[in-house]
Amino acid sequence: MSDSLDRSTNVNLLKEPVLRKLCEVLDKTNKGWRKLGEIVDKRFRLSVDEMEMCSLKVLELQGSPSRMLLRLMGERGCTVGHLLDYLQTMGNSEATQCLKPPGLQIVIQPQSVSVISGHNLRLSCYAVGESPVQYQWFRTKEEVPNSFSPDLVISPVRLKDAGFYICRVNCGEAFEFSQWAQVDVLDVAMSYGQSYLSLEGRLKLVVQPQAQRVLVGDTLHLECGAVGKPIPRYQWNRNGVPLPNASKRKLTIPYVMQDHHGKYRCEISSNSERIWTNEVDVVIDDFYTLGAGANEFLLNSVPEQLHATDKVALLIGNLSYKNHPQLKAPMVDVYDLTNLLRQLNFKVVSLLDLTESEMRNAVDEFLLLLHKGVYGLLYYAGHGYENYGNSFMVPVDAPNPYHSANCLCVQSILKLMQEKQTGLNVFLLDMCRKRNIHDDSTPNVVLRVTANIVFGYATCQDAEAFELSSSGFTNGVFVKFLKKRLLDDEKITVVLDRVAEDMGQFDATKGKQALEIRSSLSERRALTDPILPGDNADIALAHNHRWAKAHELQESMCLDFDCGAQIKLGFAAEFSNVLVIYTHIVKKPDDMSLCQAHVTDFSQDLDVDPKEMNRETPEETGIYLLSHSLPQHCLYTRLSSLQKLREELVFTVCLQGTFTAMDDDPVHWTTSVNIGKPLIARLDLHRAMRRNSCLQTCLMPHSPSHSPCHSPCHSPRAERHHRLHHGQQQAQDYGRLSPHCLSPYVNEPPQGAAGGCRDSVCDYFSQSHYEPYDDSAAGPAGSPGRPSIPIETTDDINELQTVFINSLQLQRP
Repeated sequence: MSDSLDRSTNVNLLKEPVLRKLCEVLDKTNKGWRKLGEIVDKRFRLSVDEMEMCSLKVLELQGSPSRMLLRLMGERGCTVGHLLDYLQTMGNSEATQCLKPPGLQIVIQPQSVSVISGHNLRLSCYAVGESPVQYQWFRTKEEVPNSFSPDLVISPVRLKDAGFYICRVNCGEAFEFSQWAQVDVLDVAMSYGQSYLSLEGRLKLVVQPQAQRVLVGDTLHLECGAVGKPIPRYQWNRNGVPLPNASKRKLTIPYVMQDHHGKYRCEISSNSERIWTNEVDVVIDDFYTLGAGANEFLLNSVPEQLHATDKVALLIGNLSYKNHPQLKAPMVDVYDLTNLLRQLNFKVVSLLDLTESEMRNAVDEFLLLLHKGVYGLLYYAGHGYENYGNSFMVPVDAPNPYHSANCLCVQSILKLMQEKQTGLNVFLLDMCRKRNIHDDSTPNVVLRVTANIVFGYATCQDAEAFELSSSGFTNGVFVKFLKKRLLDDEKITVVLDRVAEDMGQFDATKGKQALEIRSSLSERRALTDPILPGDNADIALAHNHRWAKAHELQESMCLDFDCGAQIKLGFAAEFSNVLVIYTHIVKKPDDMSLCQAHVTDFSQDLDVDPKEMNRETPEETGIYLLSHSLPQHCLYTRLSSLQKLREELVFTVCLQGTFTAMDDDPVHWTTSVNIGKPLIARLDLHRAMRRNSCLQTCLMPHSPSHSPCHSPCHSPRAERHHRLHHGQQQAQDYGRLSPHCLSPYVNEPPQGAAGGCRDSVCDYFSQSHYEPYDDSAAGPAGSPGRPSIPIETTDDINELQTVFINSLQLQRP
């Protein structure tokens, strides 16, 4: 807000940057626009119909209920002074901060963090003001000695340092308090010692729960722990069901009974990341009824748990085709499945828009991570086809028309996976299965007879797979229902059966798309099975190192310029081949009136559009899925297709400043930054096919009548495992399908109709349609809206905030 804007200014005269920021805050918090509408004076209060009109704004692209509310309040004469009083009454400090003059403003808030005892702890709080800014850190209500810097560093951190921290910032007579930051310190034995923090801020599991055997009446103790920023959240589960009031690192049940026995594990989350601990058995012994042989009896009565020696997933989403219609859903589908599979402890490689050679090399790297007993999962979303029972994935550079020589044969990949003696092979193919009339050849793939293969086809043979046509982000039909079931602790074929049933009740694609399952699975293998390393520990360690190599993320850095300005350079990974860079001004000289920093001079391999670099919001540069977890008040740049990077990533950070003493003529400083090869770029997927192992099985024609590839297993018994689901269940009332359930990212109704399903689907449901993943699909994607995600806070921090402020007994000037 400019200095000329005082408390008497009407809210409708707020400048657009201030109004936009204020509406973003009010739209996403629980102390937001609806609470504001409830507490305003009678003269500004809206009617029930007007409040309903505000709420309906969420259904519009980039619609804002807060903006409508403020406009109506402004028409009734509401001023900035009134609005500030209301926001302070609500206790919404973030919204209040948007209306504060530039005399004092906290631009970087400290974040809650979980660290390992003996490591370094750093909490940061940066503020800008018209005069020099002073800092004082507190731990609960006590001042931290000698903590007058914006960075609070405790090295090394100890268990006694755990607690809640806050920073008071003074600028003349004005002062502000930062938000609370919780510090959790884990006491981890050296046997866990690895590079826990190699990926800055990323969630990392460091303490696994241990199996327990206790007597009836004893106390059960289970503990797990993870490090990361922000501080992880915990939810314990027993037999796949969340336990009430079990949201701490340590689970304690003071008086156990027989019904407390079962399988326990904990779900750990931080921002959009989720991981699961190992599942452990808790056995409750009752010696009074079982006698001396209780131990042996209970031990022998526990069935053997199936397990994986490791879990590896390759997810490929092709959407930006050069010679074929572009798609939208694959990016959202790959992103959602990545987060879900990580919760199941899969090592996930997620890639977008790969050429033929890049796809073959990516499959090669995937195969290198497999060994005996590993669960391997391949998900593909994009254009595809099927000839003579063989499925082909189409790269983004495939010619028009394409042939098998330009595509990857899925059955060829399965053959190579079988050679690794994997424990489970799962293929989830979200693509069309129409016959390719331009391709008469088929690969000569001879598969082994193994009872560990599962195919989940998004659609049945000679049919199309659809994606929802909408101006926002939505899933394809398959993943829309798959993501609701993927975490179920059930045999994988049971999970897919339930997905098929759910899809069968979806009226928009009934008669158009039906899930098909082909399986030779003879055991109760599930994606939730625990990981127990096998005898080849050295091989597993080497594979882990190779996977970690492709997911190492450059730590954030601070750049100091000769003029006295300091820039923070941060990095985030949206996919394995998509990097986000953000810049922020940490401090500037007092005599500098304007200071801006941006990045430039990227390698031509990446083909970065300058118009989409250094944007003020993540969405402006194409960062839609990761935007909620990025810091604010930055400039953002998205680098995609990292697999094309041939050399180390070197770029320039430019600083532009103006000084009042120099008539505001801009002065420029530059510095070069080298971050090596980030993420998947380390694997050099851009090279020509290196081992050609996948290629060698993709180009050998044979007679279709003698093809062994019509099903994963060719015995008569395996044929009985072949199931085709046509989704003929009773149709549900379509009024239950709200816009929210059709689009998990934006609250807006689906729009329009196009593609192969225009007549039948859209006559029934005029507001939505699905487009097939084939050459009849609609054109390029639109501009999705930004999701509204609430900011979460713990009750402990809220209560502590009130007690602390009251205890200081400070009066605002």
